[in-house]
Amino acid sequence: MGFISQLSKQFLIAMPGLQDPNFSHTVTFLCDHNPEGAMGLLINRPTPMNLGDLTAQLGIDLGEPEMAKAPVYRGGPVQPEQGFVLHTPQGEWDNTLELGADLALTISQDIIEAIAHGLGPEKFLIALGYAGWGAGQLEEEIAANSWLNGPAENRIIFDTPVDERWATAAALLGIELSQLSSDVGHA
Repeated sequence: MGFISQLSKQFLIAMPGLQDPNFSHTVTFLCDHNPEGAMGLLINRPTPMNLGDLTAQLGIDLGEPEMAKAPVYRGGPVQPEQGFVLHTPQGEWDNTLELGADLALTISQDIIEAIAHGLGPEKFLIALGYAGWGAGQLEEEIAANSWLNGPAENRIIFDTPVDERWATAAALLGIELSQLSSDVGHA
């Protein structure tokens, strides 16, 4: 199977039949996709942890108490101890990858400190861990009908209620997931 280009900065939407507990009913924002593989963050798997818990673990002062309730998401099964912040691109952070004009990914602790003090980017999603695929793996999974892929929209990442993100991302493609069979190869 050849390399499918243009998947970076798109959503991967789990098909209803995808049974892997790591990815069932998930939406993944693909941060990077190239011939060596792919990396993304799940945007609809909140953990029981919130920013208050995370800052306590990191020894960061929570300067803005209302920020304590900001959710922390499970970004994926790879390196669950590593933090990632998907955000609108305001601010200067130590380790940031620009993902276009309106989105960035930061993996340095300075952004968590700024968010904890109410000085972070306007919109953000904090995740622990990431989803990763080796060379050709994602292409094979898409060909096997495990995933839909399509355009990403910041409103789904930041503004859509978490329990609606899966269906709303599929709706961008004109697909209603409840109408799809969970049996691959069966209509």
